[in-house]
Amino acid sequence: MTIELIAIDMDGTLLNPQHQITPAVKQAISAARSKGVHVVLATGRPYVGVQDYLRQLDIQGSGDFCITYNGALVLQAADGACILQETLGFEDYLYFEQMAREFGVHFQAFDFDTLYTPNRNIGKYTVHEAAMTGIPLRYRSVEEMDRAIRFPKVMMIDEPELLDQAIARLPAEALDRYTIMKSAPFYLEILHKRVDKGAGVKMLADHLGIKQQNVMALGDQGNDIAMIEYAGVGVAMGNAIPELKAIAQFVTTTNTEDGVARAIEQFVLNV
Repeated sequence: MTIELIAIDMDGTLLNPQHQITPAVKQAISAARSKGVHVVLATGRPYVGVQDYLRQLDIQGSGDFCITYNGALVLQAADGACILQETLGFEDYLYFEQMAREFGVHFQAFDFDTLYTPNRNIGKYTVHEAAMTGIPLRYRSVEEMDRAIRFPKVMMIDEPELLDQAIARLPAEALDRYTIMKSAPFYLEILHKRVDKGAGVKMLADHLGIKQQNVMALGDQGNDIAMIEYAGVGVAMGNAIPELKAIAQFVTTTNTEDGVARAIEQFVLNV
């Protein structure tokens, strides 16, 4: 089978623990692109948290794209212009903000380019998210929030043990009406029911006229499961969670061992 589209998660997959793209990974991606393969970063991050890595990989052409907010937005890589989207509204924001307060965990919400928290005692993981991605962080009480804002995602964030307790209390209604998944031990992501990375990759593949069997996806966390299941070639990193390794067709080396490069070499470059 010929791979025409490679969807790559960022944190824990493309990036090493120092949040860097290693030379070997850059070289493999460049070689794949030189063969005409579309390489797409598929991440839970906002566009601002992806831009520098797109520049490093020279994925900035008119035919280049990225998938942000776990599939809620499909954007043109060069300028962040949105070509496809599925977002939440204020009622969704209010529903989960009230739930987070009841559960005693921190809460945050994203519009296209800003991170909002209604918590006066801003959680350390919210601060970490803003610092890691470079997205502006704003405190806004619920009363101050603009009712017209569309949210690609909202999140409950806190210490892993507190977050696990909150997850155990999620009502069946919420699980039925939304896509809810962990992207890290301290991050619970909540999106439109039709949104996940698999749906985002499918939307882009359809847009480009690429068949499912010609898609490869690489990831390491629970928010990568849908795109690993969708892809014709689903690859789990060596450092991936057990649930992802169990459903992947192949397991590559870790993100400290150039796992992305090894997979591209095997399935695209035939090295």
